[in-house]
Amino acid sequence: MSLFRVFDVASSAMNAQSARLNVVASNLANVNSATSSDGQPYRAKQVVFQAVQSNTHNAASVGVKVAGVIEDQSPPRLVYDPKSPFADANGYIAMPNVSVIEEMTNMISASRSYQTNVDVMNTAKTLLMRTLSIGQA
Repeated sequence: MSLFRVFDVASSAMNAQSARLNVVASNLANVNSATSSDGQPYRAKQVVFQAVQSNTHNAASVGVKVAGVIEDQSPPRLVYDPKSPFADANGYIAMPNVSVIEEMTNMISASRSYQTNVDVMNTAKTLLMRTLSIGQA
C-alpha cells in the first residue's frame, strides 16, 4: 500500500466518526423530548459502518463508510407524571430510549477515533516531508 493511501483511509474514518458524533449529538439533544416531529417518542439512533475496498490509483486499500443510521428498537422509558399533557391514562409518559451514559461513551470513543486518524495523517505527512528533505540535502 502506498503511503498516499493512508490519507484516503484516515479521511474515510474521519468522515465516518464525524457522522457518528452527529448522531450522538442528536441523541443527546433529544434525551428529554417527550415527542418527536412525528408525535412518537424519539428513538435513539446508531451509525452502522461498512468496510469499503478502494481501488483508485491502481492500489487496493480498505476504508470505512457509513452504511446507514438505524433506530434502536428497545422500548421507550416510562416516566410517571400524571400532570403532563403527554401522559397516558395511567399517568405515564413514553420518553426516548436514549441512555446518556451510553451516548457519552460513544462520544468519547468517536472523538478519540477521530483524533487518532488526525494523528495518523500528521505522521504520514511528517514522513513524506522528511522523505522529500532527504533529496534536498
